[in-house]
Amino acid sequence: MDFRIGYGFDVHQFAENRKLILAGLEIPHEKGLLGHSDADVLLHAVIDAILGALSWGDIGSWFPDTEEAYRNAKSTELFDWVWDKAKEANWTLVNCDITLVLEKPRMFPHIANMKTALAELFSAEESRVSIKATTSEKMGFVGREEGMSATAVILLNKVEPKA
Repeated sequence: MDFRIGYGFDVHQFAENRKLILAGLEIPHEKGLLGHSDADVLLHAVIDAILGALSWGDIGSWFPDTEEAYRNAKSTELFDWVWDKAKEANWTLVNCDITLVLEKPRMFPHIANMKTALAELFSAEESRVSIKATTSEKMGFVGREEGMSATAVILLNKVEPKA
């Protein structure tokens, strides 16, 4: 068996007139996250975790924010592209664990839907995906409600194709 662990981190600042997108879902909030794409901090951290596990660089090297092609890109499409490449190389998901750090909005009402959405993106059972949220206890840029961050840890397993 060939296992690989990857770690991903992402951060975005809040901005007016933007939708808050997490795990590809619109979360009701008066502000969204600022970014070249839809700024889905959760999926960006997961993408970086996948890329890190496979030693394939990072999200910025695959989808540079200097490329107009990725302006307002849906992070679900970026995820699909990376995950399809990983599957083509015979990698499967063992599990993925994500932590969101933000003061507002409260994430508890949205965690189950985000977990379902991410499991669907992976084509995996929901038990293989964990999403948690915490605050920064009012400290730093998160505590001042200027933005949010996400971390993701992933475990992948390479499955040899059947002859």
